Amino acid sequence: MSLRVLTLNLWHDQGPWPARAERIRDWLDRLDPDLVGFQEALRSSSLDQVAELLGPRLPHRDYGCAGVLSRDGESFEFGNAVASRWPLVGREEQRLPDRGDAETRAALHVDVEAPFGRVSFTCTHLHWRFHHGDTRLRQVRAVADRVLERRPRDGFPPILVGDFNAEPDWDEIRFLSGGHAIEGRTVYFHDAWRVAGDPGEPTARREPPGCTWSTRNRFARLALEPDRRIDYIFSGYPTAQGLGLLERCRVVCDDEQDGVWPSDHFGVVAELRTDPLPEGSRSPVW
Repeated sequence: MSLRVLTLNLWHDQGPWPARAERIRDWLDRLDPDLVGFQEALRSSSLDQVAELLGPRLPHRDYGCAGVLSRDGESFEFGNAVASRWPLVGREEQRLPDRGDAETRAALHVDVEAPFGRVSFTCTHLHWRFHHGDTRLRQVRAVADRVLERRPRDGFPPILVGDFNAEPDWDEIRFLSGGHAIEGRTVYFHDAWRVAGDPGEPTARREPPGCTWSTRNRFARLALEPDRRIDYIFSGYPTAQGLGLLERCRVVCDDEQDGVWPSDHFGVVAELRTDPLPEGSRSPVW
């Protein structure tokens, strides 16, 4: 048995949303994930976008507001959502550092009561502007600190997913993967694509490995931004018994049908080990 985790930025209801929703449902049915983190999900008094999208799939859900959008006289919450195959037994919303302007971000932390133990799962979405790396650095430190504080002791490694709006060699991501210190503070999470990424079939385009923002996608092309990898699944170091070991990762929700892409972002799915390794292949205790 593996734990299958998916992250996807929904691009709220932009573009041909009903057709996009069908494309996302098709991918969900194919992937059959156990845990999903959605970014840019909408909610209002008359709308629950994730409930509408999922239907009977992944019945255990939660939502955290990051900001408010106003449109046609109605206010919509804009934020992160999680959906799980198993019950959610704890939650926390975390407001992230911002720049004092209209762009506000948040993280949603939940605890999942899975058959193999409790899993701490966090979904987030960081500032998007290229030159806001200073804000993203403050955000990743705040998120990482809370993820590590909430993780089950001696249990399944914590999982952090989302749209980080930062490339792998930027300080924000290097901090999360142990390569950069913020005010003398360092942390380490496995970057699922880096550890277990499946490049799939080669393409003629010069996309970076694991690309999740691609100008192949006509919805992304509208932003006039370069191809890059900005959506991630991170996990804590696996236990000595191998629980949480990353076994596979790939880019998904990355195809077009009849001119419709699932979102402006591609998604990422990863599989983590939930059974102990055989005795002879376990890590030694130093």
